Amino acid sequence: MKEILDAIQSADSTPADFAALPLPESYRAVTVHKDETGMFAGLETKDKDPRKSLHVEQVPVPELGPGEALVAVMASSVNYNSVWTSIFEPLATFGFLERYGRLSELTRRHDLPYHVIGSDLAGVVLRTGPGVNAWRPGDEVVAHCLSVELESSDGHNDTMLDPEQRIWGFETNFGGLAEIALVKSNQLMPKPGHLSWEEAAAPGLVNSTAYRQLVSRNGAAMKQGDNVLIWGASGGLGSYATQFALAGGATPICVVSSDLKADICRSMGAEAIIDRSAEDYRFWRDEHHQDPSEWKRFGKRIRELTGGEDVDIVFEHPGRETFGASVYVTRKGGTIVTCASTSGYNHEYDNRYLWMSLKRIVGSHFANYREAWEANRLVAKGKIHPTLSRVYALEETGQAAYDVHRNLHQGKVGVLALAPGEGLGVRDEEMRAQHLDAINRFRNV
Repeated sequence: MKEILDAIQSADSTPADFAALPLPESYRAVTVHKDETGMFAGLETKDKDPRKSLHVEQVPVPELGPGEALVAVMASSVNYNSVWTSIFEPLATFGFLERYGRLSELTRRHDLPYHVIGSDLAGVVLRTGPGVNAWRPGDEVVAHCLSVELESSDGHNDTMLDPEQRIWGFETNFGGLAEIALVKSNQLMPKPGHLSWEEAAAPGLVNSTAYRQLVSRNGAAMKQGDNVLIWGASGGLGSYATQFALAGGATPICVVSSDLKADICRSMGAEAIIDRSAEDYRFWRDEHHQDPSEWKRFGKRIRELTGGEDVDIVFEHPGRETFGASVYVTRKGGTIVTCASTSGYNHEYDNRYLWMSLKRIVGSHFANYREAWEANRLVAKGKIHPTLSRVYALEETGQAAYDVHRNLHQGKVGVLALAPGEGLGVRDEEMRAQHLDAINRFRNV
């Protein structure tokens, strides 16, 4: 691995140099183990500790197949799917790997007693398989996490509809929380030159998810002038939605849970902010009954901030706790677009407020290659910025996942893989200087 790192850090390395580098037999990776999936049996979700289930160990370098690339990972980041994997909820991911392994002789590689996790990376291409023409060894890249086979016609209008669509590093093996990762070549995108490795690795999953959910015509198709209600607006997902709304001429109504998070939203340029903790919104009377009077109080507060207007779009991801309120406060003909259910999957809402007001609920899941490319392009152009708040070493990934699980973080939590320290990999210092405050926004809170 030292030779690989030396080549990456040398300004004189050529594609031929990278192609000639010998691959190691093994590499360090963050894994969960199949024989430990029952280790948290009987515990509440909040009591399950990723520090106990995540291992950092040497694993063999996987075989490279057609249309694939091996990437030296300089940095990665922690997403909620890494947390779910680490606590084996809602299902242990080994079922995903077993099913993928049955698809073909090549995919059998993924069905292992360990799972290398992680759905983000920034790094350098080491090898490409047969049929890869767009990328070559030495290319500095980031990766999005959509893995597709595209043998069915269903996915050729929108690759997210491919029956064999999977999330890399969650539903496949050989993910990005490692020194080497295996990806399909159509996951690769150019690394933004003004960002460090850890900054470039941070946006991937959440930035692309927010883009499809809010901007794409496959999601809410946001337009100028829209009022957009964003739950968790300072978080790993919501912080990108807030930036997209502001960059696209919409008005974000940012829902947060503390003064600190409200200040983060203000620093991004948002003005309409609701601190749901300070204003004590309680959308549920008890476990089984919601409180419509609180929906109405919430809607009234929104109209105070928008000059009397209801929201055109609700950017939903909390799920059960907020969904009834989200449907209620959306304007007639508006859209509730949902990509997650972090507070519970069983949503309840009063359907009268949906059907009689011609509202739409749109499901949104990650992004297709084009959407991910566009989202990354906006980062590269300095229109959207990373929301990285803290960075851990690879051996500390368990603590990083614990922080995300317990909501002890702001924005995104990064992980260094091969990078020996923070701040490396910047190629465009002039552009970086123009955006330095925005790049460091989440680090300064």
